[in-house]
Amino acid sequence: MTLNRRGFITSLTGSLMLPGCSTPGEPVAQKSPFRHGVASGDPLSDRVMLWTRISADPALLKDKPLNVNWQLFADPDTSELIAEGLVPTGPQRDYTVKIDVTGLAPGRTYYYRFKTLGYRSPLGRTRTLPTGQVTAINLAVASCANYPFGYFNAYDAIARRDDLDAVLHLGDYIYEYGPGEYGEQTELRSHVPPHEAITLNDYRRRHAQYKTEPALQRAHAAHPFIAVWDDHESANNSWRGGAENHNAGEGDWLARKRAAQQAYFEWMPIRAIADGPEYRIYRSFDFGSLADLCMLDTRLIGRDKQASGKDDLATINDPERSILGSAQRDWLTARLTRESPPLWRLIGQQLMFGQLIFNGTITSPDMWDGYPASRTGLFELLEAKNIENVAVLSGDIHSSWALELYADPFRNRNHSLGVELITPSVSSPAAASLAQAHKREMNILEQLPHVQFVDLFHHGYLSINVTRERLKADWWFVDPVDSPVYTRYLGASYVAVAGTNRLHRLAE
Repeated sequence: MTLNRRGFITSLTGSLMLPGCSTPGEPVAQKSPFRHGVASGDPLSDRVMLWTRISADPALLKDKPLNVNWQLFADPDTSELIAEGLVPTGPQRDYTVKIDVTGLAPGRTYYYRFKTLGYRSPLGRTRTLPTGQVTAINLAVASCANYPFGYFNAYDAIARRDDLDAVLHLGDYIYEYGPGEYGEQTELRSHVPPHEAITLNDYRRRHAQYKTEPALQRAHAAHPFIAVWDDHESANNSWRGGAENHNAGEGDWLARKRAAQQAYFEWMPIRAIADGPEYRIYRSFDFGSLADLCMLDTRLIGRDKQASGKDDLATINDPERSILGSAQRDWLTARLTRESPPLWRLIGQQLMFGQLIFNGTITSPDMWDGYPASRTGLFELLEAKNIENVAVLSGDIHSSWALELYADPFRNRNHSLGVELITPSVSSPAAASLAQAHKREMNILEQLPHVQFVDLFHHGYLSINVTRERLKADWWFVDPVDSPVYTRYLGASYVAVAGTNRLHRLAE
């Protein structure tokens, strides 16, 4: 066995083992109260969130509070203890454990674990963000993991990398649907609970099920996550006042939204930011002089209701409608126009930002196409302030895309205002067949001049390497997803050279 440069043990067969686990890829033993693994997230230059959940026998817990010991180490051998402490948990937070560890050094790898009830958790690895003159960063980008429709092989592929600063998760971490409510493909596995998630207990159980997936546990234990929700963490096509997949028979929408948000913050390694009755998740992350990452909420905090359909032009073109809300829009404006900005501006968000319009007709009013006033306002800001090197990172549509961003790509493509890179789904259904996907791809490339690359079939993830000279995007595909045994391969690579706002494909 060999120890790689960031402290993972890789066996000769290529399987991955976290320090502290006895067998490569083995999930935590059933007797252990750490059956949902460990995770870290929201890294800053001096702090990071650590997470676990105490999943012991209810007869042992007795619905009483419990103290959990956490430890942070400088090395994978756990010989150099950096910090430790006790953190309380209990039934009021579903026995999840979160600690915001502060006072850390920038750009440094740490290792952590938890102890309680006579058991020790597996060892996790995390990393703080760099400061100063940063030369390069590496990010993985993922979204749309539907448990019944496939194994989470993309997460396993991410876990096997030792060069990532963080993983960006752009939403649909869970799906709320009940059996048979989504898609026409055959479901491989069943959701828990065996009905649509509506109540706080439902969402908690759904999150718990997803975190039993060994591949997801490995990814969380390997890298810090920076996550935002999309719609399925609450209900399909949600907005601040309702959702397409919510009806009066399912109770009050605001109560359901609050329950979904609470479960999300309990089960994810993310800082809870109270904003009146809302949970706010839009926030930013600095990677020194190289890049600023703004993570947006295009779903629950400020979005107006979607148009009734793609032909509802009066609603779509209403200049007062917003996908962000005024508070988030103003915050984003301030971040993009701040003094002494970094070289690259990365925007992580849920929905396709560029135009998906055929013969003047939008494809979906749920995407930014359904809120053209919001998109136009952002385009006008980029152009008026001469803001360069903007890369929008998106998910949601279960497919891979590379786009150049123009105010109107059908009339004037002389001045690109940025690029958009869209990650494929982890397992959520894409096109029904490869032949069907190829036919649609050809039509898209013929009719949408700003689209440089599209793949409508494969699952996987997107990786981003950013330097002062360029941003490089790699689409990594995993095949198949109906088995935990898979092959990973490079689907495409594109580069945006600093100062150009253009994309160029690299030779395979």
